[in-house]
Amino acid sequence: MSKYAIIAAGGSGTRMGHVLPKQFHLLLGKPVLWYAVETFLHAFADLQVLLVLPFQYFDLVGGLVRDSATPGRIRIVPGGQTRFESVRNGLEQIPDPAIVFVHDAVRCLVSEELILRCHRTAMEKGNAIPALKSVDSIRVESEGMYRSIDRNRVRIIQTPQTFRSELLRKAFLQPFQASITDEAGLVEQLGEPIYLVEGEETNFKITHPADLLRAKSLLEGSPG
Repeated sequence: MSKYAIIAAGGSGTRMGHVLPKQFHLLLGKPVLWYAVETFLHAFADLQVLLVLPFQYFDLVGGLVRDSATPGRIRIVPGGQTRFESVRNGLEQIPDPAIVFVHDAVRCLVSEELILRCHRTAMEKGNAIPALKSVDSIRVESEGMYRSIDRNRVRIIQTPQTFRSELLRKAFLQPFQASITDEAGLVEQLGEPIYLVEGEETNFKITHPADLLRAKSLLEGSPG
């Protein structure tokens, strides 16, 4: 079965306090998003990457694609006004049947092991969502109060959220709802069960300047 990674790189990055979106910031000489691209390409020799970008960054990323070792495996797709639209644009480029990874471009330290883990579970069960247990105390708002809940029942969701293409395509036939913030939520709206796999502490989002420093430190400390 064919494999595609939709790498969503359409965010504005306002929390970085910089006009350049965080996915395009340089990290040890390469844009943040390029680390995820390379990891997906290394994970499977037959995987195709769909980079979903705002139009104004096509030239910037197009140069990286042309200079890469496998330009034929990377395609740039125009993003939309929302994540929903951007991922749907990527999904429209994918033929059935396929396994589809949907990944945040700013999770630059995703590992090949996590990608393989998601692939195995999605092949078996139809979807695979990486998640971590909460290590912090959790409170939720309820009727104006903030009530404690058992953190052992809480999971922190990551990407790549991974699906059989026919399931994800069906989910994206539903209308956009601002309250649904990820692909797992869309699939769940169909009445489908969601299957979690173990995520990784290092698979964090680059959101604030300190996250960029943390990623740099981890990359400098890794072998090779």
